[in-house]
Amino acid sequence: MSYAYLFKYIIIGDSGVGKSCLLFQFTDNRFQPVHDITIGVEYGVRTITVDNTPIKLRIWDTAGQELFRSIIRSYYRGAACALLVYDITRRETFNHLASWLEDARQQANSNMVIMLIGNKSDLAKKRQVSTEEGERFAKENGLIFMEVSAKSGEKVEEAFVKSARSIYKKIEDGDFNVLDETHGIQIGYGRSYVGKNQKLPTPTLGGRRSCCT
Repeated sequence: MSYAYLFKYIIIGDSGVGKSCLLFQFTDNRFQPVHDITIGVEYGVRTITVDNTPIKLRIWDTAGQELFRSIIRSYYRGAACALLVYDITRRETFNHLASWLEDARQQANSNMVIMLIGNKSDLAKKRQVSTEEGERFAKENGLIFMEVSAKSGEKVEEAFVKSARSIYKKIEDGDFNVLDETHGIQIGYGRSYVGKNQKLPTPTLGGRRSCCT
């Protein structure tokens, strides 16, 4: 399927918060309750539509163990969006958000969109972190916020679309330079208008820049 843009995503957060399940639910529309712990990074792809514009998302699912933090840091570079995930039933995963956020902001470009996701909303009876706490952390740190359930699929697609729409708006406003591969965006075939004061000399084929490989 052709696309106007390709956005590189990275999913970060503690081990066991449901990052891989979030990816599977979005890309394959399925919940995988038992799977191997992610070692290093894995990725999936899916094309969505934002304002009648087809956008391909390439999503890197990262390991949450401290052992892999140095490897993961290299994936922040050239990312257009980071999904910062915690488990609403495990307060320690919420307490570690500040450390993950610090890493993201140190390693990524300053315009990278960051969305805070509280996963496992289907386990409300086991909740240890309130919605208000998540909203407050997001507001204090300038993040988009949403609670989702990777198990039921509730609001999973909405989270990806909402974050992609934020990236798309930054492109249209000229905040993202799509000709700079470190911003984690590639141009699709035939796309000539790429935001304020940004025009390509000729149409190009998308999917081949090193930022998203």
